[in-house]
Amino acid sequence: MARTPAEIVDKFRRRYPTSGMPSVFRAPGRVNLIGEHTDYNLGLVLPMALDLACFVATAPSPDGWLRAYSEQLAQGAQWRIDDLASAVPRGDWSDRVAGVAWELTRRGMFPQAQNVLIDSTVPLGSGLSSSAALGVSLALALSDTDEPLAPLDLAKLAQAAETDFVGVPCGIMDQFAAAHGVAGAGLLLDCRSLEWRAVKLPADVAVIAANTMVKHELNVSAYRTRVEECGHAARELGVANLREVTLDSLQRLSGVELKRARHIITENARVKEFAAAADAGDGARMGRMMQDSHASLRDDYEVSCAELDFLVETAMAVPGVLGARMTGGGFGGCTVNLVPKNEVENLRAALTSQYVRRFGHLPELYECRPAAGASQVFP
Repeated sequence: MARTPAEIVDKFRRRYPTSGMPSVFRAPGRVNLIGEHTDYNLGLVLPMALDLACFVATAPSPDGWLRAYSEQLAQGAQWRIDDLASAVPRGDWSDRVAGVAWELTRRGMFPQAQNVLIDSTVPLGSGLSSSAALGVSLALALSDTDEPLAPLDLAKLAQAAETDFVGVPCGIMDQFAAAHGVAGAGLLLDCRSLEWRAVKLPADVAVIAANTMVKHELNVSAYRTRVEECGHAARELGVANLREVTLDSLQRLSGVELKRARHIITENARVKEFAAAADAGDGARMGRMMQDSHASLRDDYEVSCAELDFLVETAMAVPGVLGARMTGGGFGGCTVNLVPKNEVENLRAALTSQYVRRFGHLPELYECRPAAGASQVFP
């Protein structure tokens, strides 16, 4: 599944045989260990960048067009460079390409005409942030600057393209992780101040993502609804966002707004506890925070689904497993599991056999290794 720069170059030259030698850029996917749906509430998150990554190869084109081709989807798209400022979304994968180019143009960093090939090992629709990996790698590849953009600038540019062009009201976590990833560590990020630090994980613990292989249609509409519900709860409490709220103030809320706000406040506390446990090498306490996070996402935030709940419950019945929870937006995608390295195969066997028995198809499992952030990998 891994890609080498040489393989990407070869694919590019077969797709665009008249182009020159391309430059190749990569940005990783991410798995969020804890801190779900808190980023757009300016809260705390703890993701880690993955060795699964999106690669973008690009070379100048003399004819005034920006062309892009996705290896995964076997689809291409193109735009005239002179028309990028007035580009409008098409409602498909190509909006991520046009969105980054549009955002660069809006910032006065006009991308040149070029041919682009996209090749990613981040599974689509998995909750491992294939879209942010694409956005950040494109931001790095299409920004025609003397010096590469700083990681924070990459993250902000890719997030702006996602929110203002594609129309997804996301926080900055995914793009930040893709730009700032640290090999061997997770990232504790304060989405309000953008202060962050690396968090080492216990050496004897593995992180396994389990993909349900489903994405229910609710995932996009419910995400937007949760953003709106959190905003309404904040307005009811007279604050700008839920980061400013304490548990004591929730007595002024009721119904859905109470549940949503309670998840955000308690999740922020769990992120702090998880990071402290990781610093102390306390895998059991890290696992408890993950369990509590899943229960809150299931019951208070209501973004889980039968497949996610089944994988979490199955994992926690495996001896030695420390914690499991859904990760990502919800209604499908992945769970993330914390397990001693010597128990990984037992977890794989249990999740695979029982999920097939219950839902009739295999889940995909990925061992998640914390990787570095976006970079140019060729030449």
